[in-house]
Amino acid sequence: MGNTELIKEAYELARKQYAKMGVDTDAVLKKMDEVVISLHCWQTDDVGGFETPDAELGGGGIQTTGNYPGKASTIEEMRADLDKVMSLLPGKQRLNLHAIYGDFGGEFVDRDQIELKHFQSWIDWAKERGMGLDFNATCFSHPKADDGFTLSSKNEENRKFWVEHVKRCREISAEMGKQLGTPCVHNTWIPDGTKDIPVDRNGYRANLKKSLDEALAVKYPKEHMKDAVESKVFGIGVESMTVGSHDFYLGYAIKNNTLICIDSGHFHPTEVVGDKISSCLQFVDELLLHVTRPIRWDSDHVVTLNEDVQLIASEIVRNDFLPRVNIGLDFFDASINRVGAYVTGTRAAQKAFLIAMLEPTAELVKHEEAGENFERLALLEELKTMPFGAVWDYYCVQQGVPHGANYIAKVNEYEKEVLSKR
Repeated sequence: MGNTELIKEAYELARKQYAKMGVDTDAVLKKMDEVVISLHCWQTDDVGGFETPDAELGGGGIQTTGNYPGKASTIEEMRADLDKVMSLLPGKQRLNLHAIYGDFGGEFVDRDQIELKHFQSWIDWAKERGMGLDFNATCFSHPKADDGFTLSSKNEENRKFWVEHVKRCREISAEMGKQLGTPCVHNTWIPDGTKDIPVDRNGYRANLKKSLDEALAVKYPKEHMKDAVESKVFGIGVESMTVGSHDFYLGYAIKNNTLICIDSGHFHPTEVVGDKISSCLQFVDELLLHVTRPIRWDSDHVVTLNEDVQLIASEIVRNDFLPRVNIGLDFFDASINRVGAYVTGTRAAQKAFLIAMLEPTAELVKHEEAGENFERLALLEELKTMPFGAVWDYYCVQQGVPHGANYIAKVNEYEKEVLSKR
C-alpha cells in the first residue's frame, strides 16, 4: 500500500472517530479555505528591505538574531523564496509588505517620497499568483527615528515627515486593493517611547493622536483598503513608556472605526492574548492578528503549535469570527534556515485553526451552560488525543503539498540548490 493510500485509510478512521463526536471532518476541510494567512515578507531577509544595500534593522527594541546563510538580498531572491514557501503550504495565502521593500531600481527613495510605481511590480507579482497584498508603513530603521520618536515626535519637521510617509503608504495600499480585487490591510506601528521615566507622557500621546488624524484623514473605500493600528507594551531601549500603548490604540480604533492589531508578542508575558479577541470585537468591526511566539518578551520566535496560538485560533473559530479577523504572521528568525522557519511557523498556525474546527463546540457550550464543568473539562482533555494528525495529513494531500515531515527534505533541497549559493 502506497503512502497516499495509508493517509487516506488513516483519515477514514479519523473521520469516523470525529463523527462520533458530531464533527464532520469533510466539512471542516472545506471550511479551511476561509483561513487565509498573510505571510510577512520580512522573514526572508531579517527585516532589511531594499532601500540601501547595507540596510539594518533598528528602532523600538526590535532586532534579529543569528546569521544563518542564504538571506535574500534582492527582490528576485525574496520572491523565489516566497514561491518556495507557498509551494509547501496548504490553503491560501496573502503577502504582507513593509514599505522598505519597494522596487526602487537601485535608487534611494526616501520614505516621504515613495509612490505606487515602486510597488507596481509587487502588485503584478501578486496578481499572477491570485493572491492579495497587505502593507505597512515603516517607521523605524531611519535617521529620523533615531531619537526614539516618529509620529509622536516633538520635532515638527520629523513628525510631518512620518505623517507624509503614512499618507503615501495608505494611498499605495488602496491601489493595491483596487488592482487585486481584495482589500489591503494597512497597518501602522511605531517604535516611539522612552528608556527612562518621562514627564510629559500626555504631550507625546497628543502628538500621536494628531498625527494619526492627519495621516488617516483621506478615506478610501473599504473594498480597497482597511486601516489598522498596532500597540506594544515595551521594547529594548523604550522600557519605561511606549507612546502607542494598547489603551491608546484601542480607544483610537473604537472612536475612528479602524482595525486594532493584536500582536501576540506585544503584551505582558502573563497576558492571555486569545482572551482579547472577543473583548475587542464587541467594539470594533474587525481585527488584525500578528501571530508570533514571544519568549519572555517580544522576541518573535517561529510560531509553534502551543496553547497560546491554539486559544487564538479557538476563540476565532468558536465564535465564527473568521470573516472579522485578518490573520497575519510576524516572526523573523535568522538562526535557522529562513524558508524552513517560514513553512514550519505557517503550518503551525494552520494546524491550530484545523484543531479548532475539529472541536464539538456546541456540545462543550451545552455542558458549560448546564454547569457540567467536569464533563466540559473531560471532553476538552479527550480532544487532545484525537487523531488530528491524520486529518492534517489528508488535508495536505488534498492540497497537493508535502504531508507530515516530508517538507523538510524539500527545504533542504532548496537550501542546497539555491540558498547555499548566495
